[in-house]
Amino acid sequence: MRSVLVVGTGLVGTSTALALVRRGISVYLRDTSAESARVAAGLGAGRLEAPQQRVDIAIAAVPPSQVATVVRELQQNGTARAYTDVASVKSQILHEVASIADAGEFVGGHPLAGGERSGPVNARADIFEGRPWVLTPSTATSQTVLNAGLELASLVGAVPVLLEARRHDSAVALVSHTPHLVASVMAARLDGAATEATRLAGQGIRDVTRVAASDVDLWSEILAGNAVAVADLLEDITRDLQESTAALRNLSAADQVKQADGHRRIRAILRSGRSGREKIPVKHGAGADVFSSIIISVADEPGELARIFAAVGNIGVNVEDVKMEHSPSGPAGEAALIVSRENAAETARHLSSHGWHAKL
Repeated sequence: MRSVLVVGTGLVGTSTALALVRRGISVYLRDTSAESARVAAGLGAGRLEAPQQRVDIAIAAVPPSQVATVVRELQQNGTARAYTDVASVKSQILHEVASIADAGEFVGGHPLAGGERSGPVNARADIFEGRPWVLTPSTATSQTVLNAGLELASLVGAVPVLLEARRHDSAVALVSHTPHLVASVMAARLDGAATEATRLAGQGIRDVTRVAASDVDLWSEILAGNAVAVADLLEDITRDLQESTAALRNLSAADQVKQADGHRRIRAILRSGRSGREKIPVKHGAGADVFSSIIISVADEPGELARIFAAVGNIGVNVEDVKMEHSPSGPAGEAALIVSRENAAETARHLSSHGWHAKL
């Protein structure tokens, strides 16, 4: 692959372009927003002029409702040898492309990476490293076009995954779309809440509501494109919430039998939640159960985190991830270092012996 056109210079489009430029690919940028395109080009994501000959692949990094129209326009102009997109819904898009464009030249794509902050200024060349990049070829997609999609995913450092479109939509409804809507519903409870309540907010509520800060227009489209799958899951969640409500009512009852029943039911819900959480891969496909968190009190001083990392590195332990919780009322916070479970106890002891308060 030598040349690529990226149509749409938002977070994912610009990140894709940056990753491709880093691999020596000639990238051309196009966007209806001249300012967004200029910002992306200024970041080194590619050039703004139109390609003088057919590119190897054109990427429609636009909202779901625009993908088919963009692909048809590009095909009519003979822009590329292959076409793909990055939208997080697939069945609807494949149907629309097949109805107005050449489906044989198109392979659906969805990189499962990004963030709640949109726009080219938040783009990163490494955003796809080790992340799944789902490809959803239709029965019409040619092998040459599929190969181009596979090469694209590999070039940006992602892990290509082949899925049938409906299976993809069902999967992302569970792991992305429904959680996003649930996070928004929870965050909505904070809208207009008393200041005395929001001042107590900690990392837990930030984690639960983080994605609620995402682009409203884009997520309205995403949810519309996968509405049935999300609605089905919400019905299941509603039943779980009703079960939780009944358990909590029993917990608060005066009758000891009801209290015991409430304890049993709420513990069953919490156990199931913990079990499900452990199924989420953390790194290289490994589950959360192979890692442990070490909680460390961190002073708000320059270089403090670097000193902690250096201390951990001195004993040959790799920090898999780090999460920070800042104190809104003090000069300190807490860091959660994620390390392999087999090294957790040794690491905590080492940090404690060097003056940090560390606990598992």
